[in-house]
Amino acid sequence: MDKYDILVVEDDLDIQQLVSYNLIKAGFNVTCADTGEEGLDLLDREHFDTIILDLMLPGKSGLEVCRIVRQLKDSKSIPIIMLTAKGEEEDIVAGLESGADDYVTKPFSPKVLIARIHAILHRGLQEHTAESETSSDPINIHSLTIDPGRHEVLCHGQPVQLTNTEFTILLQLATRPGWVFTRQQMIDQARGYDFLITPRAIDVQIFGLRKKLGSIGHYIETVRGVGYRMKE
Repeated sequence: MDKYDILVVEDDLDIQQLVSYNLIKAGFNVTCADTGEEGLDLLDREHFDTIILDLMLPGKSGLEVCRIVRQLKDSKSIPIIMLTAKGEEEDIVAGLESGADDYVTKPFSPKVLIARIHAILHRGLQEHTAESETSSDPINIHSLTIDPGRHEVLCHGQPVQLTNTEFTILLQLATRPGWVFTRQQMIDQARGYDFLITPRAIDVQIFGLRKKLGSIGHYIETVRGVGYRMKE
């Protein structure tokens, strides 16, 4: 089996070396960039399976880089893990809203970071397998068109840029409108059974999803004490 290729965008040389050493030891191919601009240039020339992205970078910030990646045709689906010292709730929300799939704060455990990379890659494999085994017909509900095959969402006919996690949550809810999904069920679907994540992260994803869907967002209902559902 081929090794996965990881792009690490980090300007702190000590952390860059720490991350690289542990990823290589875990069996990954690693390429490093010191700035956001260098990382984007590498993305334009090479293929990567996951991006580890610092938030505070010289030049373009990690948030800017993340947003740009999500707009690139060939790179918008690459999983992005933010690795940063900024651990306040508003920082985490900003990172996820910019398009990150996960957020790891410094100081961090290399073992936990590697576990999260494996979980994201495993989830991507599951999604690819599921797409080949299930119907890829678009779902139309509440002026939304969700196309599993193209991994696209239209809201009132206009495209909406969602992260992989947001798309998976929306697809899960829209597939069974009226059905209440617990936070744990949503974690299992979006991240994989071995992923280290709290229910709070699902609340953050729902917040971002509602915001991106605008007036349609209110159809995603909170069922207090249980979870969420898509209104029928």
